[in-house]
Amino acid sequence: MPAPDRPVQAVSFLKRRARLGLRRSWNSVVPALLITVCAVGAYYFSERVLGHTGPLFAATSAIIALGFSRDPRLRRVLEVGLGCTIGIALGDFLLHWLGSGIWQAALVVFASILLARLLDSGAIFTTQLALQSLLVVLLPASPGGPFTRSIDAVVGGCFALAATVLVPRDPRRAPKDDLKVMLGELSLVLRECASALAYDDATAAWHALVRARSQQPRIDAMRQGLRGAVEIARLSPLYRRHLEEVDGLAKVMERVDYAMRSSRVLSRRLTSVINNSALSGSGAAHLADVMSESAAAVDELAAALAHDRSGTARASLSHARDALADIATRLHPARLEVTRLEGEAVVLLFRTLMVDLLETANMDPAEARELLPRL
Repeated sequence: MPAPDRPVQAVSFLKRRARLGLRRSWNSVVPALLITVCAVGAYYFSERVLGHTGPLFAATSAIIALGFSRDPRLRRVLEVGLGCTIGIALGDFLLHWLGSGIWQAALVVFASILLARLLDSGAIFTTQLALQSLLVVLLPASPGGPFTRSIDAVVGGCFALAATVLVPRDPRRAPKDDLKVMLGELSLVLRECASALAYDDATAAWHALVRARSQQPRIDAMRQGLRGAVEIARLSPLYRRHLEEVDGLAKVMERVDYAMRSSRVLSRRLTSVINNSALSGSGAAHLADVMSESAAAVDELAAALAHDRSGTARASLSHARDALADIATRLHPARLEVTRLEGEAVVLLFRTLMVDLLETANMDPAEARELLPRL
C-alpha cells in the first residue's frame, strides 16, 4: 500500500496545529485580559502616582507574576521583588568598586547568578537578580534613584496579587482535571498489563512501563499546580471555603503519584515474568482479569473525583471503592493459581498498587491493608 503523499501529511499537520492553537488562544482570553489590565494598571500607577519615569518594570513584573505558569503566584511575586532589590544592591555595590565596562558586566552577571542559586532555586529569582545587576552596571541610574526599578517591581507584584485575590480562577477545576487525566493514564497502564498477560506479550508490558514512566513530568507539573490552587484558596475570600477540599485533592494526588510509581514497578516485573514464562496459563488469565477489573474501577474513580461533591459523585466513589475492595480480597497467589516465585512477586507488587488505589478512593490505609488476604 503506497504511503500518503507528503503534502497531504503537511496539510493535516498544519490543520491539527491550527486547531490546537485556536483552542489554546480561546482558553487564554480571560487570563490575557487580566494580565493586560494588571500590566497597564501597574505602569500607570507607578508613572502617575509615584512619579517614576518609564516604569517598565512595574508592567513586566505584573506579567511575570501572573503569567501562564503553574507556579504559585505569591512565590513569583516574591521572586520578582526580591530579585530586583538584591540585584540592584549587588550591581550598585560592584559598580562602586569596579566601575562600569564590559568585563565588569560579565563579572557582575556571573556573581549574580551564583548568588541567586545560593539563596534560592527559583528560575525567576535568578533571572531577575542577574538582569537587574547587569542593568545597573550598563545603564545610567533612573531619575528617582537606583532602587526605583525595585519599587516598580513591587508595584507590579502587588497588582498581580490583587488580581489573584479579587479575580481568581476556581482552584478546584485544574486539580480535578489533572486527576482525571492521570487516573485515565493509570487505567491504560493496567489495561496494557492485562493485555500483555492475556496474549503473553512482553512488548505490551514494556509499553505499559514506558507509558507509566512518561507520566512523571506531568505529575511534577500537577504538584506545582496544586500549590497554586492551595494558595488561591487561602488568599481569595471567594474560594476560602473550598480550602479543605483543595487540601484533600492534594492528598489524593499524592496517592495517585504513589500508585503510578507502583505501576511502573509492576509493569517492569511483568516484562521479566512473561519473558521467562513464569506464569501458567490459568495464572496469567486470572491476573489479567483482576487487572482489567482494576482498570474499570480506576475509570469510575476518575469520574467520581473529577466532579463536585454531589450525591452522584459520592455514589460513584463508593462504588469504585467497593469494586477495588472486592479485587483486593482476591489478591493471593494461591487463589490466582500463581505458584512460581516470579509470579508470586507480581501478585505482591499488585497488592501494593491496590493499597495505593484504595487510599486514593478515600479508604483508611490500615483498613485497605486488612482487606488483603494473609500470606
